[in-house]
Amino acid sequence: MAETAPKDLVGFLDFYLVQKAPIQIPETGRELIVKIAPWICLILMLLSLPVLLVALGIGTALLPFAGAAYVPGFTFSVIFLIAYYGLMIASLPGLFARRAAGWRLAFYAELISIVHSAMIGAIIGAIVGGVIGLYLLFQVRTKYS
Repeated sequence: MAETAPKDLVGFLDFYLVQKAPIQIPETGRELIVKIAPWICLILMLLSLPVLLVALGIGTALLPFAGAAYVPGFTFSVIFLIAYYGLMIASLPGLFARRAAGWRLAFYAELISIVHSAMIGAIIGAIVGGVIGLYLLFQVRTKYS
């Protein structure tokens, strides 16, 4: 009997991105990713914070002068952005401590990023970025207990 993918999302993604993946990250590479990825995430979030705050400030300041088409799209993007950053900030302690809860929050943040990209029309970016992000997440999943 042929092995079939599980019906739940995590099982399905684990099946195709780990078990059936044509390229596996070696164990030393997985360990390196688990060690440095939380630091890279923290540094990138700190570097993007001023730009994010300026963009939100300018966008909010221009809302009264914006057309009716701009306001819902801006609000939509801000909600997704806050959810993404909130989940990533919440995941960092768990990622540093190698807890499954931290990995799970990072997984949810990646899903939010994919959905947002797809909904704003960046379908190719959502697919490529989503596959790469989820591949890396699922390759190191066993390192989080």
